[in-house]
Amino acid sequence: MDLRPYQQEAREAIFEQWDSGVKKTLLVLPTGCGKTIVFAKVTEDCVRRGDRVLILAHRGELLEQASDKIRKSTGLGCAMEKAEESCKDSWFRIVVGSVQTMMREKRLSQFTEDYFNTIIIDEAHHCISDSYQRVLQHFPNAHVLGVTATPDRGDMRNLGSYFETLAYEYTLPKAIKEGYLTPIKALTIPLKIDMSGVSVQAGDFKASDISTALDPYLKGIAEEMQKYCKDKKTVVFLPLVKTSQKFRDLLNEYGFCAAEVNGDSQDRAEILKDFEEGKYNVLCNSMLLTEGWDCPSVDCVVVLRPTKVRSLYCQMVGRGTRLSPGKDHLLLLDFLWHTERHELCHPASLICENEEVAQKMTENLEKEAGMPVDIEEAEKTASEDVVAQREEALAKQLAEMKRRKKKLVDPLQFEMSIQAEDLSGYVPSFGWEMGPPSDKQKNALEKLGIMPDQIDNAGKAAKILDRLDKRKREGLTTPKQIRFLEGKGFQHVGTWQFEKAKDLIDRIAANGWRTPMDIDPGTYKGV
Repeated sequence: MDLRPYQQEAREAIFEQWDSGVKKTLLVLPTGCGKTIVFAKVTEDCVRRGDRVLILAHRGELLEQASDKIRKSTGLGCAMEKAEESCKDSWFRIVVGSVQTMMREKRLSQFTEDYFNTIIIDEAHHCISDSYQRVLQHFPNAHVLGVTATPDRGDMRNLGSYFETLAYEYTLPKAIKEGYLTPIKALTIPLKIDMSGVSVQAGDFKASDISTALDPYLKGIAEEMQKYCKDKKTVVFLPLVKTSQKFRDLLNEYGFCAAEVNGDSQDRAEILKDFEEGKYNVLCNSMLLTEGWDCPSVDCVVVLRPTKVRSLYCQMVGRGTRLSPGKDHLLLLDFLWHTERHELCHPASLICENEEVAQKMTENLEKEAGMPVDIEEAEKTASEDVVAQREEALAKQLAEMKRRKKKLVDPLQFEMSIQAEDLSGYVPSFGWEMGPPSDKQKNALEKLGIMPDQIDNAGKAAKILDRLDKRKREGLTTPKQIRFLEGKGFQHVGTWQFEKAKDLIDRIAANGWRTPMDIDPGTYKGV
């Protein structure tokens, strides 16, 4: 099997990391980009080098999928380490292991610490858990590869506590642009769903609370789906099995041909097969199909299980991003979830690296509710909007700074004007003096006409405030008088008396704010 260019790049990057001395590295590929094929080929390369390889996963479907892909793409067989099955009497160099089985002390103790040379972790965002770590720590010298779909920033921070490097990352926008995944059109449904009473548990919204919050809106959602999903092959993600079953029944009442699968479904394989073959046009599930299930012909995804976890959101949407004959895009239905929390995942979470752009894209999509919008175009528009907003804010800031500068005196100008060598040569000595000026000091300086931005320590600010107070008592010019008159070309106005400067400013004002003809600013003495 020939690898795609990015898959070959990933394969080479992994070995570059291991060969350079890195033990634990990470591969990030979006759902649908063939991560199993990549690690199957990496496994083949390791076996050719004489390694014994352990592939770890947390669900039976993932173990079967990995074993099947390795056999089909490399011709190599795998032993299974799961429940009653063991690899100990097998001559296969590849072992596909259930982490729940491998973590048990009785099972782990059967292996020496150098038994496996390489360990590959499918869905690696789970590997921080104690069960995975128990297995990984038992084989301290093994090279480790973690494979995961697009993780969120929290996941990456967590993964960074174990993995040393990111060997290779392929992004969703790049995969769509290069034609390996289908374009995504997001459609915001103008149905406001109140999430304000939903609590958070283990870092995400509590499923039972979501189900309670969602229940009053299920009929409205079914009505909206009638408008957009009648001719689509749709997967719906819901928070609880009972909600999933209720929604299936509701959709059937609204003219859909809907089925439901869950962990206890005895006929799960048959239902999935019937859905793939078109017997059903909607498949409802309670988070069962987030990993290890592929049906490329799915062309609509409805997320009714709001989440804060970007990797989970990407996995749900990823059920519909694979290419399929006759499919030109994936329709992703989003809703106006009313929540005080801004971290809720939206279509923008799939594509935006910048949080500011993601928020703007979400706002734009909500304004265009009821209209499908290509997420790449939406991201580009949001980026342009954010740049325009920043430029407008910067222009306002610069204008404000210019306005302030017109009103305020630069501290250096003030020091030179009043001929204060003690101020211009000041060096802070004590700890409090070396700290930055306080807000109180900065506000006082600005009120008195001094630009505080140029004063970098509290000692200097205190000195200038003391000097200003002393000058006021002695009847000398203010910073504002200095700024105005020196702006007209008068020299060392800081040495003048307040009243003398005031009289001159009054004369200039009476002359239409022009210096009278009989006064030469360069030679004028204000004493």
